[in-house]
Amino acid sequence: MRPDLEIISRWIRPDSSVLDLGCGDGALLQSLKDDQGIRGYGLEIDSENVTSCIKKGINVIQTDIEAGLSDFDANSFDYVIMTQTIQAINDPVKVIHEMLRVGREAIVTFPNFGYWQCRFDLVFKGRMPVNDALPNFWYNTPNIHLCTIADFERLAKKEGVKIMQRSVVDRKHKNNIRTKIWPNFFAEIALYRFCKAY
Repeated sequence: MRPDLEIISRWIRPDSSVLDLGCGDGALLQSLKDDQGIRGYGLEIDSENVTSCIKKGINVIQTDIEAGLSDFDANSFDYVIMTQTIQAINDPVKVIHEMLRVGREAIVTFPNFGYWQCRFDLVFKGRMPVNDALPNFWYNTPNIHLCTIADFERLAKKEGVKIMQRSVVDRKHKNNIRTKIWPNFFAEIALYRFCKAY
């Protein structure tokens, strides 16, 4: 399992209910089901990934996240997770609110556009960055709303979202003293657990 997914799995309580948006091949849900006894559903648009989920016994619905979560009642899940997808959504604010309507807590991960290598590529190479977290070129990337850690935290405050936990990791998916002191510069991936700020 990817290191960022291992961090997420530590945030999930055993025997809870989980909705994974853009669940891919179901690796996270499978791990959570096997190790923590969660009850999970995945939403996925790619038919090959849907087939992979079905083969693993993962409950999956083939749909586009952008279509919304109207099929789910409020507070249907303990957690709603979206990994490495928020930057590829047309209306991330709407999806965040839908995540918090459907789930008691939400977890998102995204590549930090404030990462030093991104800044270096823009300033010294004069081009859009291409790295482990952002592997596509500008003309074939699915990413349309890149943001930094500072951007996301500003949005959370504006939208009435309470950040419960944050983990930031470098290109090796490790925490270190640099990512703790200056996360917006040294963190390549950001992970957030949040809820409504009542």
